[in-house]
Amino acid sequence: MRSPEPVNILLVDDQPAKLMSYEAILAPLGERLIPASSGREALEHLLRDDIAVVLIDVCMPEIDGFELATMIREHPRHQRTAIIFVSAVLLTDIDRLRGFECGAVDYVGVPVDPDILRARVAVFADLHRKTRQLETLNEELEERVCERTQELTEAAARLRESEAQLRERDRRKDEFLAMLAHELRNPLAPLRNALELLRQRPAMGREAQWSFAVIERQLLHLTRLVDDLLDVSRITRGKLGMRREGADLRDIARAAAEGIQPTVAAKRLRLDVSLPAAPVPVHADVVRMTQVVLNLLDNACKFTPAGGTITLTVEQQSETGRVSVRDSGTGIAAEELPRLFQMFYQTSIDGMPQSGLGIGLALVSRIVEMHGGSVEAKSDGLGRGSEFVVQLPIAELARGTLARATPQPVAAPPPAPGRRILVVDDNEDNAESLALLLRRLGNQVRTAYDGRAAIEAAHSFGADVVLLDIGLPVLDGYAAARRIREQPWGRNLTLIAVTGWGQDHDRTLSEQAGFDAHLVKPVDHRALMKLLATPVSTVR
Repeated sequence: MRSPEPVNILLVDDQPAKLMSYEAILAPLGERLIPASSGREALEHLLRDDIAVVLIDVCMPEIDGFELATMIREHPRHQRTAIIFVSAVLLTDIDRLRGFECGAVDYVGVPVDPDILRARVAVFADLHRKTRQLETLNEELEERVCERTQELTEAAARLRESEAQLRERDRRKDEFLAMLAHELRNPLAPLRNALELLRQRPAMGREAQWSFAVIERQLLHLTRLVDDLLDVSRITRGKLGMRREGADLRDIARAAAEGIQPTVAAKRLRLDVSLPAAPVPVHADVVRMTQVVLNLLDNACKFTPAGGTITLTVEQQSETGRVSVRDSGTGIAAEELPRLFQMFYQTSIDGMPQSGLGIGLALVSRIVEMHGGSVEAKSDGLGRGSEFVVQLPIAELARGTLARATPQPVAAPPPAPGRRILVVDDNEDNAESLALLLRRLGNQVRTAYDGRAAIEAAHSFGADVVLLDIGLPVLDGYAAARRIREQPWGRNLTLIAVTGWGQDHDRTLSEQAGFDAHLVKPVDHRALMKLLATPVSTVR
């Protein structure tokens, strides 16, 4: 074991013999003994060295012991130095009191008992040593704390930088998804227009009908994928809007069942729908909840082989509306059930991931949560089918309110009257296919392919309606719309945005630019025909 480091003990006395006797008494302690024959010499040592204990004779010339002790105590360096007075003359209680008032920790009379003096000095020397050790440890600890604080500060700065980078990447991802949706919608638009043109043919052979049905189903599937991509972006930014109102859960299920019919027929599946006789009132965004049920039905179709059965059930249990989608398909492994609703998670069969983007069920979960409900997946294992159950709170709604809020079948709009329509799109396939479709309905139609040409054509053609894309060359659709509205001839025409940009921000910009309506590609032709058949004042 390492011996303790010796400390400095200052011995102050004007008599050499007494100094020698003190050195002899204290030598066994193994400390560093420093003799001083006067108060002045003692002060010099105190200024140079770190002194643990000072043994001071009270009666000395020039500077006596009391004065020296006072000077020691006034110096910041020696606030904790132990001072022991030694005196053969001044031994009254008043003398002792004065000594303690000057800062002494002990007052020893002469003759000195060597053992007692040695023991007292040893205690104070050891106390000083341990105090210094504690101070050293404190300094080391403070240094380590400072180093750790610096490390934490640097780590926090790196974390903030990482968070900023993640936010920037997230922003770029959202911009990419929006751009991707726009770029995907552009080619989808002429495809839908071409399909609508084919639909108007008087007769098609069996193979042509089959081909038409395949293209229509796949086009619908692609459109849903694009919409899902945009919904992912909205959800991650907390901007997925909800327009909740009174609705009947039965009508939501009917609408979803009708929407999935082409897929059910193509895969030769059986869809059983079980609905209660009484309404199941909920407070819901009808479009979003229809999307939820449709996604669950589409998921069931994907994992159910030909000839299988899918059962859609709606029921009310106490204060809860319940929608169940059960299938006889491939089933789900128990370890995969907890992860099904994670974004981009895909199930696998025999180690092979299944098709899809892995976002449909995640959207289902988030939309249901935003309605104050829950969704649960159940399966008895692979090969034994699965069931997805959505539960929503029952709403207290008047019957009349409920009826108005539920989705109704959309009747085909009457043919649009002959109007002068300008179609503006830099995608010529989309512009020409939509123009051809509108001409078949008895309208006079012209096309333009950039914003500046759109303004000129709208004036020279005397258009009643302008179907205007947003992302145009030369002059974008917003700027073109504002300039048209500034002209006397453009104040009363119907201005409709037809674009791949479909987020809430885009709709707000359209409204501010003077558009009467905002349609997202690929355009729902029923919605377009309805707008064209509506007087301008009603559209606005």
